[in-house]
Amino acid sequence: MNTSAPKLTGRLLIDTSMGSFLGERRIHLLEAIERHGSILQAARAVPMSYKTAWEAVDDMNNLAPQPLVRRTTGGRHGGGTELTAFARRLIAFYRALEAEAQRTLDRLARNLDHAGVADAADFRQTLRRMSMKTSARNQFAGPVIALTEGPVDVEVRIGLAPGLELTAIVTRESAEGLGLAPGQDVMAFVKASSIMLIADDPCRVSARNRFRGQVVAVQRGPVNAEVAIGLPGDQHVLTAVVTDQSVQRLGLAEGVAVTAVFKASSVFLVALD
Repeated sequence: MNTSAPKLTGRLLIDTSMGSFLGERRIHLLEAIERHGSILQAARAVPMSYKTAWEAVDDMNNLAPQPLVRRTTGGRHGGGTELTAFARRLIAFYRALEAEAQRTLDRLARNLDHAGVADAADFRQTLRRMSMKTSARNQFAGPVIALTEGPVDVEVRIGLAPGLELTAIVTRESAEGLGLAPGQDVMAFVKASSIMLIADDPCRVSARNRFRGQVVAVQRGPVNAEVAIGLPGDQHVLTAVVTDQSVQRLGLAEGVAVTAVFKASSVFLVALD
């Protein structure tokens, strides 16, 4: 018989009305940004790649009700980054919750041992399988502002920030299954490959989602390039994947104004409890 309880440790992931977006690795990144004032130096400290760090910052700012990280003047290769007061409070909350969670896991481990459960690995595996993952590059969270019902589909308007909305089209069956209603918090996902970029504005397109912003980063490859666009309000970032030839033809570079366009049918939704 075991004389000690099986050790249970876990990675805390905050799941709120903003969605599951903040875990240990991202907390480490935020803490490193606070220490170094630089995403490059923070990425090295975590460690993670510079690109992964930038994507994590964009994702967190997209999902949070307030910005967590602000870029100071100087552009991507100059200036610096700093945490907001909201981010500092969130880190403190996370660390306090983490300590309480570990105390709870310790109690659970003792109970498992008393119940004759010799191996906690199966328990940990079950918890991991319950987590949701998605390959969509763009993830946003916000409340449903309005629903417009048709005979087959439902148009869903989602508020991302004051004056910034996203529109999705889902089937009536999906809307009912998700329990969509005004005020319901949802997460919206858009694949980067579904986004089209237009350099000249005004333009006429049938797509419901049109976001005018500025290019904040371009990651070029031999065939395709990843283009990050900062949206109005300096919080949300939309990422598109286009061909490298398109980057050259449109003259896309940091600071260039561009319009990101995608169909409402390219957005898929997840309702948050």
